[in-house]
Amino acid sequence: MSFPRASGILLHPSSLPSRGGIGDFGPAAYAFADFLASARQGLWQVLPLGPLGFGNSPYSSTSAFAGNPLLISLERLADRRWIDRASVDAVPNGTGPVDYPTVFHHKLPLLFEAARRFVRSAASPARARYENFCRQNQGWLDDFVLFDGLRARFKLESWNSWPRELVHRDPVAIAKAQAEMHNELDVRRAVQFFFYEQWQALRTYCSQKSIRVVGDMAIFVNFDSADVWTHCDLFRLNSVLDPEVVAGVPPDFFSKDGQRWGNPLYRWDVMKEQGYAWWIDRMRWLTRNFDYIRLDHFRGFSQFWEIPASEPTAINGRWVDGPKDDLFVKLHEALGGLPFFAEDLGYITPDVTTLRERLKIPGMAVLQFGFGDPGAHTHLPHTFTVDKVVYTGTHDNDTLLGWWKSGATEFERQQVESYVGNCEDGVNWAMIRAASTSVASLCVLPLQDVLGLGSEGRMNVPSLAQGNWRWRFAADLLHPELGKKLAILAEVCDRQPKAVPAVANEEWAA
Repeated sequence: MSFPRASGILLHPSSLPSRGGIGDFGPAAYAFADFLASARQGLWQVLPLGPLGFGNSPYSSTSAFAGNPLLISLERLADRRWIDRASVDAVPNGTGPVDYPTVFHHKLPLLFEAARRFVRSAASPARARYENFCRQNQGWLDDFVLFDGLRARFKLESWNSWPRELVHRDPVAIAKAQAEMHNELDVRRAVQFFFYEQWQALRTYCSQKSIRVVGDMAIFVNFDSADVWTHCDLFRLNSVLDPEVVAGVPPDFFSKDGQRWGNPLYRWDVMKEQGYAWWIDRMRWLTRNFDYIRLDHFRGFSQFWEIPASEPTAINGRWVDGPKDDLFVKLHEALGGLPFFAEDLGYITPDVTTLRERLKIPGMAVLQFGFGDPGAHTHLPHTFTVDKVVYTGTHDNDTLLGWWKSGATEFERQQVESYVGNCEDGVNWAMIRAASTSVASLCVLPLQDVLGLGSEGRMNVPSLAQGNWRWRFAADLLHPELGKKLAILAEVCDRQPKAVPAVANEEWAA
């Protein structure tokens, strides 16, 4: 399978120059969609949108289904009169990197204030949309809001340290907690409603401008999540409900000790016995929220790195077989066409490539990885086929200019100059042209590379626990000449946007 030829930008919403110190689904998001349209870009790729867990990483969320409240626009809530405009204007408007403690302190109380007002006074049709949202998503929503409320009650302690009856989800204890927290749970449902209404409104706006939204699905889920608390039987936990083994990857280009992510591993045998119901629900939800979906760490579906939970690093692990074709057959039976492409980077063995090709799922290439060693040339355009999604870099890389100045070896720089030729307007633009002119069906450019930023624009340093996911750009950097330069390149490379089918659930656009 290959996608219609297109190009686009990788930018997580938190990096937008919105009010309140963090990017959100407000005016800055719509302005960015306008820029994409003017630049003839047909894709906007985001990172996972779930509520943040440890380290504020989008890949370490407290739910595989819920949305991150910090991405909700206070301005759009004020437009709906769920919060006073004066309260929004009083929020500190930091314009630099995200300061998460400050954002949590100032923004969350206002979101909950708006949600309480909504629950008390919403009238039709807003009330009808809210009730429909709750009804359609009851399968995950009720569990999540209870988990989220209890997590707040117990001061963010991990769920397996709560009182025993709640840890084991005793029906009497659960019913009691639901009764005691009834009003609070309604408020938390309303917060999720705000998130998904704003997200689908933004998606609708993008579709009207022929922009497809690309989502990102982390293969594993966070231990301290509603998913693990609700479905303990699906995860490799011991008798006290701690993980017995955890996920990660062995030593590689990014880290000499490997990466010990710490996510609990799945009981694939139990999931198979249940017809992969949890996975089907998860993928159905993703396909309702995105046009295309990047499957992070695709190799984990073939084989995954199993690390004993007692090990402090990822060095002493082992490869274990994943579900392979079996899961995807069930997903296809349940959902039909699967708009996936695979993050197949790192140590990829022939069985992973064979699985991907057998399933007809496009793979990825990253130009920054293509130099230095002949084995890396699979990341260079002369090796591509149309079933490829090419990036100049990813959220885990340094920017192209940061890499060029301090990460690339002299030999790599010589190879780059030999391969891409004249770099008068910067090596970033030479690489952007190489990606755009390739036969790969999709070409995705981190905004940092388009803007020509150095290492100050880096989003994430793998294996670094703190200080990531903070980068934001200044609105004045998206000037018309930059859009024109991208537009001409997209047109000459036949990557003009194609019309996007209307978002199915039109009520979100209200």
